[in-house]
Amino acid sequence: MDISVVVPLYNEDESLKELCEWIARIMNDHHFSYEVILIDDGSRDNSWNVIEKVAAENPNVKGIKFRRNYGKSAALNEGFAATQGDVIITMDADMQDSPDEIPGLYKMIKEDGFDLVSGWKKKRHDPVSKTIPSRFFNWTTRKMSGINNLHDFNCGLKSYKKEVVKSIEVYGEMHRYIPVIAKWAGFSKIGEKVVEHRARKYGVTKFGLERFVNGFLDLLSITFVARFGKRPMHLFGSLGTLMFLIGFFSAAFLGIHKLLSVIQGIPARMLTDRPSFYISLTCMIIGTMLFLAGFLGEMISRSSHDRNKYQVDKRIG
Repeated sequence: MDISVVVPLYNEDESLKELCEWIARIMNDHHFSYEVILIDDGSRDNSWNVIEKVAAENPNVKGIKFRRNYGKSAALNEGFAATQGDVIITMDADMQDSPDEIPGLYKMIKEDGFDLVSGWKKKRHDPVSKTIPSRFFNWTTRKMSGINNLHDFNCGLKSYKKEVVKSIEVYGEMHRYIPVIAKWAGFSKIGEKVVEHRARKYGVTKFGLERFVNGFLDLLSITFVARFGKRPMHLFGSLGTLMFLIGFFSAAFLGIHKLLSVIQGIPARMLTDRPSFYISLTCMIIGTMLFLAGFLGEMISRSSHDRNKYQVDKRIG
């Protein structure tokens, strides 16, 4: 199979039929063998009924229905697991992503040799309340990840080699940082393509301002897991040792100073009357706790086997 198109959706019943017909037209015009995997992320509208009707008309359309809303990352992760195509294309269901971009994205993977190609919505049809925070987070992600050639990490329109989606795990709000996850997984050939961004034709956006806070926290999580996920002792142990040594040598200095003062008959304050003594003890305690956190983290590192299991209600295809 040439292409798998993965479409996560939540309450998008108005656009699904038109989107699937558009995708099918592009695939047939370019003679691609394909599948379209629609992941219904617990929609409360008529989305699943539309998926069933579209799948009955087109056997290349498949559906996955969650029992409840888990989020876009969960939908993508489940869709990635179901793909069979050599190239995987992801796009949103609101028709702001154009299926006309599929052949170009496919070519960049198959002929140009990219592992992942991210769309860049250079000209956006979004309000300022979305574009300005988006620019800030894209800048932050570039600085933290070292992927300096991407302008839009959060664009839903992306293409991947099959090996990429089968090698990564997406959860939380981490769909915004899939290029970062792919890079840390060893897929370094990451490209960008300017894509058309269309004005929303149906419905309203499903994401609020909280997505930026959650996204930033997930970026920190990705960075930590990538660098220290398999060796948490390297981070917590180093910080703990440093804090403990600072506290220990400070307390030792105060103790030696008090002892010398007593020997020389010089009046000196009791150690328990000096705030610096308690600061030193606090540093030692914090250092010990950080060291123990690193040790426990080392013991349980990557031991959770069910964090990405979701309740799937129905499947088609």
